[in-house]
Amino acid sequence: MGFKEGNFPPVDPATFMDKPFLLRLREMSTHWVDYGFGTPKMVHTVYIMKLLFLYVAAGTAIATLTSGLSWFDIGSWWNQPIVYQKLIMWTMMLEMLGLAGSWGPLAGHFKPMTGGVLYWIRPGTIRLAPWPGKVPFTSGDSRTVFDVVIYIAAVINLIVAVTLPGVHTSGIDAAVDGNSGLVRPAALYSFLVLMVISGLRDKVPFIAARSEQYLPAIVFFTFLPFVDMILALKLLIVTVWICAGISKFGRHFSLVIPPMISNTPWIPSKKIKRAHYRNFPEDLRPSRLGGGVAHVAGTLVEIVTPLILLFSTNHTLTLLAVLLMVGFHLFIASTFPLAVPLEWNLLFAYAAAFLFLGFPAWDGYGIGAMSSPWLTVGIVAALIFFPIVGNLRPDLVSFLPSMRQYAGNWASATWAFAPGAEAKIDQYIERPATITRTQLLATYPEDVSDVVIHQLLGWRSMHSQGRALFSLMIRHLGEDINTYSLREAEFCCNSIVAFNFGDGHLHDEKLIAAIQRRCNFAPGEFLVTWIESQPIHKGTQAYKVIDAALGVIERGTYKVADAVAEQPWLPNGPIPFDVQWTLEVHADRAITDPQVVAEPQMRTRSTDGSEVSK
Repeated sequence: MGFKEGNFPPVDPATFMDKPFLLRLREMSTHWVDYGFGTPKMVHTVYIMKLLFLYVAAGTAIATLTSGLSWFDIGSWWNQPIVYQKLIMWTMMLEMLGLAGSWGPLAGHFKPMTGGVLYWIRPGTIRLAPWPGKVPFTSGDSRTVFDVVIYIAAVINLIVAVTLPGVHTSGIDAAVDGNSGLVRPAALYSFLVLMVISGLRDKVPFIAARSEQYLPAIVFFTFLPFVDMILALKLLIVTVWICAGISKFGRHFSLVIPPMISNTPWIPSKKIKRAHYRNFPEDLRPSRLGGGVAHVAGTLVEIVTPLILLFSTNHTLTLLAVLLMVGFHLFIASTFPLAVPLEWNLLFAYAAAFLFLGFPAWDGYGIGAMSSPWLTVGIVAALIFFPIVGNLRPDLVSFLPSMRQYAGNWASATWAFAPGAEAKIDQYIERPATITRTQLLATYPEDVSDVVIHQLLGWRSMHSQGRALFSLMIRHLGEDINTYSLREAEFCCNSIVAFNFGDGHLHDEKLIAAIQRRCNFAPGEFLVTWIESQPIHKGTQAYKVIDAALGVIERGTYKVADAVAEQPWLPNGPIPFDVQWTLEVHADRAITDPQVVAEPQMRTRSTDGSEVSK
């Protein structure tokens, strides 16, 4: 892999699409083991430059210089509360603009590299309200001038709050000598209101702002006295860590680490990468090493170390725990995961040092120092509410508020277009970018672009959901799977609504319906296989099959054990499914016939397993 040239799969682009789909999948997944996405190192360099200059340099310069601190004297400001506050808000602002996570080619933004702001200041782009019609004034799926104004106002509000000098309070003046004050609460009230309005109108920019983590922090900045604020921030970061660690229990996470290691640009050794798989190239399930790295360096570290940080009163033990969490986040960032949340990882590395070394328990910042035990209970209950609900009922709470970062237990989807149908997306949907393949065509020939698109499918196939998604496609398309254009839904979603972070709730049947209202696909032209996250107490995952023209046409479940036991290219055929509901058209009409006007029947299973038509 060179600086400007990537490591392209060893296939002939001119004949690649003539091969059966599952053979293409095998070639891509096998290539991923040694090279990951094969990205030129120039791309990684662009991300590093963005991280160093736009995030670290600009963020710390603004946070310090607007607070009366010397930017060059790191020792004077690393533990200043106002710097930590402003860096959180700076991070959130970059997320809101689309300049942090889910940015650039590793997230499917090739041209332009930025989504976010380019979509959300543009009336007419798709808007996805979380509860359309149920909340007053949220119906519809098109962005209005009102939505644009609210979004711009929230961004400006956050910029103002970051750049204003701090205000002193009796709490911080009594606790911290030589402090520079705190962010002005008066500048944050309106921001909180604007974010609530924005979130009820469109869940995409709300989730893109990483509101599930940064908004609680801003609430603490706004309403809590200083010591309580510091302790609440400790509870917040510990909750994020532990909930993410708990979400890694189960079968999924072992399949996440080997592809992540394979995609790490600074690990050139094929031997090290292959060691994370059972028997390359025949068996690409995780090896004992792969599973061990996942559940020891991942799950165990993410649960035990935060508990040590929260309760330790020993300086050496706390220092070692901080160093471990700093290394944990720097390692994740260095692997360049496809959603590229580099800023988030860097912030959490800094937060570990700021909160637990800057304000350690032995200096009066133990959890018992909270002004009221009921306040502690209330904060903990509020922080764990959505993760608990989201892990028991993942259909109700999406991936990020459920705190399932990197867990491998994601709602996911694959899109399939009949020949020529994909062009309707670019023809009829208002937005500043084109579908992923069209973006690639601006740089690569058509046959090369098709190979790159299949690299994403190869990546998905190495995770548990990929085996189920492609099995469903085989069930519903049969031999047509070899001629349909299959796409990774997360990247397609990025090109349509500006953002995705492994969250299938952003491209469920609501988005498909919004696309259909604009594109008017015929039955069979646009098929989606969609999978919900696994509830923590069940061994099955629910799925849907969606035809854009007909809506959901099938529901059911499958056993997670069946998916993780298979190879990425499904050599034994599709995994088994428990089909619980289907939407059928008359038997003498083909669903793929564009002239069909479907007369659907609902078919469900009764308790004895027999089918009942309605």
